[in-house]
Amino acid sequence: MRRLQVYDTTLRDGAQSEGIAFSLHDKLLLTKRLDSLGFDYVEGGYPGSNVKDFEYFQRVAELELKHATVTAFGMTRRRATPVHEDAGLKALVDSGAKTITIVGKSSSFQAIEILRTTLEENLAMIAESVAFLREAGREVIFDAEHFFDGYKLQPEYALRAIGAAAEAGASTVVLCDTNGGSMPEEIAEITAAVVGAVPCSVGIHCHNDCDLAVANTLAAVGAGAVQIQGTINGFGERCGNADLVSIIANLAVKKKGYELLLPGAAGHLTELSRYVYEMVNMNFPSHQPFVGKSAFAHKGGMHVSAIARDTKSYEHIAPETVGNERRVLVSELSGRSNIVAMTTKYNIAHDKKLMDRILAKVVSKEHAGYQFEAAEGSFDLLVRECAGTFRPHFERLNYHVNVETRGEGQTTTEATVKLRVNGEVRHEVAEGDGPINALDAAIRKALNGSFPALARMHLVDYKVRVINSEAATAAGVRVVIESRDETDVWGTVGVSENVIEASWIALVDSYEYKLCKDEKQELNGIAHQ
Repeated sequence: MRRLQVYDTTLRDGAQSEGIAFSLHDKLLLTKRLDSLGFDYVEGGYPGSNVKDFEYFQRVAELELKHATVTAFGMTRRRATPVHEDAGLKALVDSGAKTITIVGKSSSFQAIEILRTTLEENLAMIAESVAFLREAGREVIFDAEHFFDGYKLQPEYALRAIGAAAEAGASTVVLCDTNGGSMPEEIAEITAAVVGAVPCSVGIHCHNDCDLAVANTLAAVGAGAVQIQGTINGFGERCGNADLVSIIANLAVKKKGYELLLPGAAGHLTELSRYVYEMVNMNFPSHQPFVGKSAFAHKGGMHVSAIARDTKSYEHIAPETVGNERRVLVSELSGRSNIVAMTTKYNIAHDKKLMDRILAKVVSKEHAGYQFEAAEGSFDLLVRECAGTFRPHFERLNYHVNVETRGEGQTTTEATVKLRVNGEVRHEVAEGDGPINALDAAIRKALNGSFPALARMHLVDYKVRVINSEAATAAGVRVVIESRDETDVWGTVGVSENVIEASWIALVDSYEYKLCKDEKQELNGIAHQ
């Protein structure tokens, strides 16, 4: 078994992605999370660039990390600057980090045209910087920027650049596909040539501009690289970095002969991926390999029928291996096998007529614009209605929403609802930030006296999609609402030409699902007593 080092640069290189910023608290929390899974290196940032990164290295030293080595990132000394006078290198030493990663040019083109220095001076910048940090008692990792492009242009010089770092004491030279334009076969061939040419470990750092960063990283590992650099979810500037989530899943689960992270760490990849998305306030991409919500989702009836017989028929691994789960979707493409799979918890598979009613209802609803893939709550209520077991907890009598603008853009929104609850008519008014928020508040006022559990239910997402855009402003819309309580998250859907009515339908389904769910849990609790 070959041991691989996993080097995470989410907090530095990943933070260069558009729309992403980590607070100091975020950086410390993610460091602890990565350490708990056995990451070998966590790159915390450049301590000389800003106050937050400087404070991070002061604070992270107080953490009791068990596996991860925190690294500081910086550059080789500046051109024509004595190494002992370089402020950047001094900041790296002052950070207190035990390991320091410095980036330097390994391409003759970059050295001459971008740094505006000589080839020999560039080599001196690399060697003197590494030696200075080694003399300060630090492990040094050298990131060879633009290495693959430089090697293809002038291989002798690219090898001299990383050789200068290795001879000066670098523990690892990392080959960087900085522009993300190399092909896997090039990465493999060049990495193999380097592994036999330098007296230290070789790492790989790929960017994703050709959508090949993961493939290129795997090719480099196959050719002998032992350190893998990348970011969680592939965050990074332009098209991003190599996604460590996919890389770890492939090496820990799919490929044999490698050891990385702690035993069982792969089973937490889905949790880790979504944790980082939540941290930067981004939605989870449903189609992300291994960890996306749709990674193990099955919609076609033939597929679901085969999955019921043997999951390997349409799944390359068991979803639990990476902490994900299998999902069976219902749609107009579905067959009875989907309905059987989706309704297993109701124990009604033996009732063919009921199953056919459910399928017919789904097809009819989808023809009208409904979709149930993200609306498990509405589907649950549909099944109950078809089975004759659903009893509404309240009845809508009428509602009214008023939006009024006063003065200089001051807008107020007010909703009035009239409901019948347990035979009693309740008439409530509430204001909100918009029509849906006001409607939600008015419904809650009418229901909370009878159903206090609704106070623990919160709307967490709201999406509107135009169904038939050719109808312009008269188009029908589909509203999907995601709600949660202390234990579950569920989606509901409503469709109408009126966005407020579509929202009402989805809101009511959300309340009804919550109440039905709580009643079932209460009955189960009584049954187990």
